[in-house]
Amino acid sequence: MRELAKEELNDCKERLIEIENELKILLLPKDPNDEKNVIVEIRGGAGGDEAALFAAELFRMYSRFAERNRWKVDMMNLNENGIGGFKEVIFMIDGNGAYSKLKYESGVHRVQRIPVTESGGRIHTSTATVAIMPEAEDVDVQIDMNDCKFDVFRSSGNGGQSVNTTDSAVRLTHAPTGIVISCQDEKSQLKNKDKALKILRSKLFELEQQKAHDAEAQARKSQVGTGDRSEKIRTYNFPQGRVTDHRIKFTSHRLEDILDGDIYEVLDSLIAADQAAKLSNMQNEL
Repeated sequence: MRELAKEELNDCKERLIEIENELKILLLPKDPNDEKNVIVEIRGGAGGDEAALFAAELFRMYSRFAERNRWKVDMMNLNENGIGGFKEVIFMIDGNGAYSKLKYESGVHRVQRIPVTESGGRIHTSTATVAIMPEAEDVDVQIDMNDCKFDVFRSSGNGGQSVNTTDSAVRLTHAPTGIVISCQDEKSQLKNKDKALKILRSKLFELEQQKAHDAEAQARKSQVGTGDRSEKIRTYNFPQGRVTDHRIKFTSHRLEDILDGDIYEVLDSLIAADQAAKLSNMQNEL
């Protein structure tokens, strides 16, 4: 009986510690952007056509993840390379809590594999950059239309093939920041203009957030990664079937599943590591 009572007491103590940690996590400051939709920008980096092919695979990974969550994917701009790769793709994921899940994905994603164009069987390393931006509303960012220059041109597909015969594509240049955005996915010039402004708003919102983060350098040290696009965050190694997230030393050998959108394990590990770091930082400040 004594042994049983001792085991029950130990179980209660362990459960009490778990509840205490859960309460501490609930008391952590909430990110006001967590419930927002996200605008995702993926660009092929080092590696030419192979980098563009990898960018297209990352787009599919996030699209499949959105499908698993019953979120909507809305294409905003696409620049293909003619062999199935994406030089650049910008799209929105519309879903409750999308930013809370995907905000850790910003940075450089690296792939190691033998490209289909490689005749010698050598493993190449290529990269693609991912930027995750919360959708910004008019109340978040005010845009002075006098700062915006709009140019219209004819949409074109691979190899310059004309998609439509009207000047429906839009190029937006924001004079104060030098940001240039092109949208040609819609057949309507007005819809492309609206999408370009939506992307610009989110980019300006991201810049403002970056300034705020820089002003709180100490707080940023407690977070998993900086969200900087130049930070190498993850490697997808095909010969070993391995995915490694360098920020938290996470490794999985479920490469195919992850590229098919099953990224829950990676994201949950990142969220847990970020919460643990913030809790530690909060306790140090007390």
